[in-house]
Amino acid sequence: MKFFQAIGKKIIGSFSFLGAIVILFYNVLRYTKRIYKDRKLLIEQMAIVGADSLPLVLLIGSFTGAIAALQATNLFDKFNLIGIATPFLGSSIATVVFTELTPVLLALVIAGRVGGSIAAQIGTMQVTEQIDALEMMAIDKNRYLALPRIYAAIIMMPVLAIFSNIVALAGGFVLTNIKFNFAFNVFFDSIISYFSVYDVFIGLFKSLVFGGVTALIGVHVGFTTQGGAEGVGQSTVKAFTISAASILILDALFGYLL
Repeated sequence: MKFFQAIGKKIIGSFSFLGAIVILFYNVLRYTKRIYKDRKLLIEQMAIVGADSLPLVLLIGSFTGAIAALQATNLFDKFNLIGIATPFLGSSIATVVFTELTPVLLALVIAGRVGGSIAAQIGTMQVTEQIDALEMMAIDKNRYLALPRIYAAIIMMPVLAIFSNIVALAGGFVLTNIKFNFAFNVFFDSIISYFSVYDVFIGLFKSLVFGGVTALIGVHVGFTTQGGAEGVGQSTVKAFTISAASILILDALFGYLL
């Protein structure tokens, strides 16, 4: 009996959390028209999400492409099909990078770096009663704290995905060139021949959604932080854990629907 009670509480808690995220998103949307007026706050957060994350994104992106190329070439080489697969290898690597690897790995990196940071910052403000002070001054926390962070993540994630895609293709070419002596024109002609704008669009759309979800979760967890410094630490871990799980679940849904 207790087992089913525990499951029931988890399910109810999950729906309650989802409802709170939806309400937070609605409250943020209400202030969308104030983005230009609060552009300074937005630009500051865009720099944190975008420019400050770029070195790590480029590093991970380059190895993402290299690993994709390594797995693809190893598979074809295992069955002695590398010669047959040569005209299609570049395009196959590009497709998996554009549609799956870049959006998911980038989102997980941002969930750890930015999502956790958002939860820690807002959580610290919550436990030190700084948010209460904002409300005393008639400043809505959803406008002042949530809106710039959420929109910064939504705007900058596709930009970071573009940079990650570029370095991933470069990393894939370098590995195939070193391992199988692929020529530059062979690798990139394959990409051009079978290039699909739809694949790029899907990847950018996923990145946009993942960024928004990560920021929403980080903000909500920050707003509900309790228990002083220990609570802030728990909120940081909670924000990353829930964001990572949400990203993988959403990616599976997108894979089925798109």
